[in-house]
Amino acid sequence: MARIGVDVGGTNTDIILETFPSDSVGAGTFRHKVPSTIQDQSIGVLQGVLEVCDKAGVKRSEVSTIVHGTTVATNISIEHNGAEVGMLTTKGFRDILHIGRHKRPHNFSLHFDVPWQSNPLVKRRYRIPISERILPPFGEVEVSLDEEEVRQAARKFKEAGIKSVVVGFLFSFLNKDHEVRAKEIVLEEIPDAYVCCSCEVVDAMREYERFSTAAMNSYVGPKTSLYLTNLERQLKENGVDADLRIIQSNGGLATVDSCCEKPVNILMSGPAGGVIGGNFFADLDEEKNIITVDIGGTSADISTLVEGDIKIMNPRDSYVGGHPVMVPMIDLITIGAGGGSIAYIDEAGGFQVGPRSAGSMPGPACYGRGGEEPTVTDANILLGRLDPDQMLGGDLKIDPELSYKAIKEKIADPLGMSVREAALGIIKIVNNNMALAIRSNSVAKGVDPREFMLMPFGGAGPVHGPALAEEVNAKGVIAPPAPGITSAAGLLTTNLQYEVTRSYLCELTSIVSNQAESLQLLLEELDSEATKKLVKDGVEPDRVKLTRYAECRYHGQGFELRAEIPEGELSQSAIKKVVENFHVQHDTDYGYRYDEAEVELVTLRVVGEAASKTLEWKELEKSSERDAKEAIMYERETTFAVGQSIMTPRYDREKLLHGHVVYGPALIMQHDSTSLVPPGWNASVSRFGNLMISKNKLTYGE
Repeated sequence: MARIGVDVGGTNTDIILETFPSDSVGAGTFRHKVPSTIQDQSIGVLQGVLEVCDKAGVKRSEVSTIVHGTTVATNISIEHNGAEVGMLTTKGFRDILHIGRHKRPHNFSLHFDVPWQSNPLVKRRYRIPISERILPPFGEVEVSLDEEEVRQAARKFKEAGIKSVVVGFLFSFLNKDHEVRAKEIVLEEIPDAYVCCSCEVVDAMREYERFSTAAMNSYVGPKTSLYLTNLERQLKENGVDADLRIIQSNGGLATVDSCCEKPVNILMSGPAGGVIGGNFFADLDEEKNIITVDIGGTSADISTLVEGDIKIMNPRDSYVGGHPVMVPMIDLITIGAGGGSIAYIDEAGGFQVGPRSAGSMPGPACYGRGGEEPTVTDANILLGRLDPDQMLGGDLKIDPELSYKAIKEKIADPLGMSVREAALGIIKIVNNNMALAIRSNSVAKGVDPREFMLMPFGGAGPVHGPALAEEVNAKGVIAPPAPGITSAAGLLTTNLQYEVTRSYLCELTSIVSNQAESLQLLLEELDSEATKKLVKDGVEPDRVKLTRYAECRYHGQGFELRAEIPEGELSQSAIKKVVENFHVQHDTDYGYRYDEAEVELVTLRVVGEAASKTLEWKELEKSSERDAKEAIMYERETTFAVGQSIMTPRYDREKLLHGHVVYGPALIMQHDSTSLVPPGWNASVSRFGNLMISKNKLTYGE
């Protein structure tokens, strides 16, 4: 049965359809793009799914699975248009969400914004204190829950029209009874309310981060749930009775029901597919050290993969919309740099590009949809790096005169420069912005880009790849076979996955037998919980793979690092292995380790996953010669970085075979993207169709 991957970007919605021998059209892959419908993403998703089925000649009933990457929850948190939330919390701790950690976002600035205060997830008047108290370290009840106070608070919420409620009590990770009972009472008073407990969202210590994460869950929950359930219903109404799966921030898949319960897990759903897709295509040609750069119309998402490992962000760094969100997320950076990024002159007369974007409507000036501001795409059109009659294979109509007019009026004339100089300036600025972000995700974390290949994708990725690689001193560039739908392809290469946690503080290096026994019992509980989540989704128990982690720190540190726990019983030797794994991870992240220091366990985490079928990507036919002259389409003038304009051949990527080498200057054209090969560079075609772009030394495979 056929499978579809759908990734929603700021400008376009990308779709890939994979069919199998049993399907009516046989085995194959089909790609498609439609403009994103920002007001309601489901419109574009549904349109894309139906159109790709028609394009491939596949019956809608043959689609068994749809995997979706969405930015719905992300956009809600960034645009501050979530639900009005009510909160029940322990008496005396009403202002935890306001106080936070007393961290200054900018240490030396007198004028800065504190997002958790300027844009609170829960207004103070709707944070109602409740009499109750749980005590550490064993969760004894010091003050019983005052159920009447809970009931009165729920009635106040109902009167105010609030239908999204979060329950966050102190030390609920040790004893969740009070939170669970409070939730029951709220639902008795407001049966149609969206209610969640902090222990259901993040069952771990640190009340501020736990409360903030649970509040974010309630803030984005109602709209996200409505979107997902409506999309599922619309698909079925249009004859697509497929299992809808959503990619989570950690790269694993989850069901619609699970994402409706914990939408906080899909806050970074959109960028996650790109990292996985980039890793998939690089791995086909056994490239393990890569820096993925997903450049779409609105933003650029950057992630560094060492030895093919997709790194999960440290919880202390997990912020969305300025609020701490303590859920597992792929370690990546997102900046406002893409094809639709707008170039402008700021109030001080400075030349800037982004983060504001023209999006899909009206889009860049050259789209002719009413946009009058110059964008990165307009600059590339003007410089001949994108051909106006080849955008989306000619399906997207482009007017280069509008690009010229926008850049001349908004940038060139005010700054007293030529239009070509202004266009080159736009490209240089946006490339520099992205290079800074790449360094912050690599060099700043102890990774040397000289040992890594840069993998740019997204519609705008490969045209910027060589300049970025030169800027950060990367080894070279890998342009994947289908840059424009790499994120969508990544959705069809990931597994169904859930993570469960439990906080338990103890010293691992001096652990006593009763603590080891307690840890063993907790791990068994977490194993069972993770397995049950997958079984609920239809996975056979014997297909479940469990990976255990201990989140540890040196005694006195404020935050933890993950250390893998060996399989089997938690024996003394296994605990010693956990300690050693922590030392190694600390040395990797920070460049040093303290072998004699006490190692403290803070949280146990179990990741349960069930393998999904991996996207099958066919090898290219082997070329009998290196010269790719038969793939040349035509020549046009193109302006490169130093301002030189050269007659540059265009190659049809569909005609390139394994072993072909294209020498720069050249543009390699395909329906969903354009790859730039500057003068002095070459592009070798790999076995699986990756373009390995590097400076003229050795071609790939030599």
